[in-house]
Amino acid sequence: MLDLRRLHLLREFSARGTIAATAHALGYTPSAVSQQLAALERETGVALLDRSPRGAELTDAGRLLVLQADEILALVEAAESVIAEQSDVALGVVTVTAFPTAAVAFAPLLAPPLRRHEGMQLVLRQTLLATGTQKVRSREVDVALVDDWSGQHPGRGPDSGLRHVHLLRDPLVLAVPEGHALSDPERPVVLENLLGESWIVAPEGERSRSGTDRLLAEVGGLPGAAWEFEGLGTILSLVSRGIGIAAVPALAMVGAPAGLTYRRLPASAPERHVYAVLRPASLRRPAVQVTLSALRDAARQVEELLSSTAEGPV
Repeated sequence: MLDLRRLHLLREFSARGTIAATAHALGYTPSAVSQQLAALERETGVALLDRSPRGAELTDAGRLLVLQADEILALVEAAESVIAEQSDVALGVVTVTAFPTAAVAFAPLLAPPLRRHEGMQLVLRQTLLATGTQKVRSREVDVALVDDWSGQHPGRGPDSGLRHVHLLRDPLVLAVPEGHALSDPERPVVLENLLGESWIVAPEGERSRSGTDRLLAEVGGLPGAAWEFEGLGTILSLVSRGIGIAAVPALAMVGAPAGLTYRRLPASAPERHVYAVLRPASLRRPAVQVTLSALRDAARQVEELLSSTAEGPV
């Protein structure tokens, strides 16, 4: 009988291309992944990987088994969900992954309502890269909180096979240190007047950086002397020390250091949208249903907090 965990490993290897990348994604050692794939070869009686000093790649038999693995794993999850649905009780482990600012904002609001369900356990993980959707598709997690800056519903594209539930809109806000001229809520925020400020931004390629670049594009672009730091927490810590100003997603205000004032930006400023991504079959599990309900309630509370924290007219 084929081991489902090993089928999952083979599927991940197919998606990631190397044993090292597969091990890193799943939290194993490369040696453990290699051993499990070798065990799967013994179970099937055929070579699934063509190994060489340069690495490994799937054989024809391996590619065929990957196609079957997709169907097998989907059928197993559907069967588990149908059985769980019959109990009508939230049971088992639900694994959620979220980008850092969402994890900080949502975690305290999820714990109290979900603890009322004694038979279930929530596992909340942070992911620094935009891999949440992939982790849902590969069944590493049940729910992913993902952000989207495009303004187009992501469920209409390549990820249409997954369920995308909109949770909240997350506009850019201007973060300035207390005592800065713009900490006065009555002083208007004029983008043209901010080009002479010391800006602190995320490195190029980070998703929040694209929002800052789009914000300032209409007034000539980001000043060349802007300082780059990785992580919104680091950026806000520097702003709180009076080192500069920054445009950050409003969600970053939750759990940020003291010494900051947040100002609303013009309505045309970029904003991102936060979605919960799930596999449709998993929604039949009562534990996933109550988790999604808790996420929606938490999102409403977060939106209320964000709208009351940013100060003054633009």
